[in-house]
Amino acid sequence: MAGSFLKALIISALIISLHAVADAGPTKTAGSRQQSCSSCHGDFSSLLPAKHPRVAGKDLKACTSCHASDTGNKAKPKPYSAKLHLSHMQPGNELDCLVCHTWRPGKSFGVRGAKKPVGVLSRENMDEMKKVFASWTASKYLDAHHGKKNVTCSGCHEKLPEPGDSVENDRCLGCHGDMEKLAGKTEPGDFPDRNPHKSHLGTINCTVCHKAHAASKTYCLECHKNFQMKIPFGETSTGAKAGGQTSGDVSRKTTEKK
Repeated sequence: MAGSFLKALIISALIISLHAVADAGPTKTAGSRQQSCSSCHGDFSSLLPAKHPRVAGKDLKACTSCHASDTGNKAKPKPYSAKLHLSHMQPGNELDCLVCHTWRPGKSFGVRGAKKPVGVLSRENMDEMKKVFASWTASKYLDAHHGKKNVTCSGCHEKLPEPGDSVENDRCLGCHGDMEKLAGKTEPGDFPDRNPHKSHLGTINCTVCHKAHAASKTYCLECHKNFQMKIPFGETSTGAKAGGQTSGDVSRKTTEKK
């Protein structure tokens, strides 16, 4: 009887300890515990712009002492953050997030050495974030184009994005100018009423046509099947130059074919 009780006590203690480990503080991988910048970069000077001040440290604090985390998350390019992520997330050579970041699942997510966390990430959202960053780094979609322009997640989302998040028009217009300016760029020469930025629909969400993490699509074609309109980073394009005729050019093609 005593033996059975002792076994039950040991099993209970083991279960409790396993739960404690699962709910412990910042999650770390073997690589994130041991790696520092100097593990790969013996000399920072060769990685920095020619006019950059000399950097003496050998870990992330050498950068964050000047480049503090931007918790304001304004709609603007962030060259430091973008270039740092892009250079460490190339396909086949991705660095573990926790080399530079701290993470307590469901509680906080931040940059090593920073006083304030960037936000909160659950385990599910962390998995999704890694997929999104992989797309942002090397996809054929609008997200990778923004990455090349030094626009990070917070440039569009204001915060750490979560599944189901959308982007409001004011975030897009913060960089791209007001709707009237956009309409002037895309006004067709032959049929002004075919302007996707000034249509009979009035003001609609930019994301109706412009998708970040998937192929963009021209909403006008849902009804106007005979229009020949292409959109940058759509299903058949690889970027602004490959598939990005303006609406004016496309409308003229439609006229010529009739």
